[in-house]
Amino acid sequence: MKYFSSVKDLGNLHLALQEAKELKSNRFKYVELGKNKTLLMVFFNSSLRTRLSTQKAAMNLGMNVIVLDVNQGAWKLETERGVVMDGDKSEHLLEAIPVMGCYCDVIGVRSFAGLKDRDYDYAETVYNQFVKFSGRPVFAMETATVHPLQAFADLITIEEYKEVKRPKVVLTWAPHPKALPQAVPNSFAEWMNAADVDFVITHPHGYELDPSFVGNALVEYDQQKAMEGADFVYAKNWSCPGVSKLEDYGQVLSKDMNWTIDEKHMAWTNNAHFMHCLPVRRNMIVSDNVIEGPRSLVIPEAANREISATVVLKRILEDM
Repeated sequence: MKYFSSVKDLGNLHLALQEAKELKSNRFKYVELGKNKTLLMVFFNSSLRTRLSTQKAAMNLGMNVIVLDVNQGAWKLETERGVVMDGDKSEHLLEAIPVMGCYCDVIGVRSFAGLKDRDYDYAETVYNQFVKFSGRPVFAMETATVHPLQAFADLITIEEYKEVKRPKVVLTWAPHPKALPQAVPNSFAEWMNAADVDFVITHPHGYELDPSFVGNALVEYDQQKAMEGADFVYAKNWSCPGVSKLEDYGQVLSKDMNWTIDEKHMAWTNNAHFMHCLPVRRNMIVSDNVIEGPRSLVIPEAANREISATVVLKRILEDM
């Protein structure tokens, strides 16, 4: 595997989950695999779980790690071609990327959506420039439209905690004070469609995810109906994806607190586990009692980020 941004890049998903289980039982089994290899982690945006878990995964495999925070530890970077660089951006990404490639063996990239130009975001302009110009294997640590390491960790967690062979998994929109990207829900939908689950997406009208990610999922606008009988409830906010009205892309169309997941909502389910990628706005996305409750999986889910990243890096190293 040279590039990773999608569930399709892993191939057989069942084998990938078995590999995750193996690595979780012995995290240092392949510590020699990354000896004398260097991972460069490039952050255009803030991170806690992604930075810590991916760095730990690389260390599990014996790699050296360089972390570059573009906003604090480098020249400000221009990302678009044809721009007259007479402002505060001193270096162009098209020079910076091949230079970065000189100092490492693998590159992880984290770059959020701008939420202004849908075509630019959904073309994955920044991530694809790294793929094209770095000369190195590249994997997504969240991009404008996807967060595959998170979705893989989510699926590992569901496999560990499911109590029926084919659980019902519900992705529900929840309110948030700011406009957020669609990367997490996009990837969660993509991965759940590939998994052995019954998958339902629920959200207010206007928040329809891109059909390429929705896939065969059932879309239900009635949140209570969607959550009835659920075994896992994954709450996440996202801004308008602009599917039906392009001019609404990136906008906050609703802050309806009736969508906040609380004990009343969870009572509709089959004693479901609660999931969220973190960080979470308490008492907007989810109530204190639910996130602190015995069926909350937010910490095991976060812990599994190390495992998903270890599997991905292991496969990249094996193919080098």
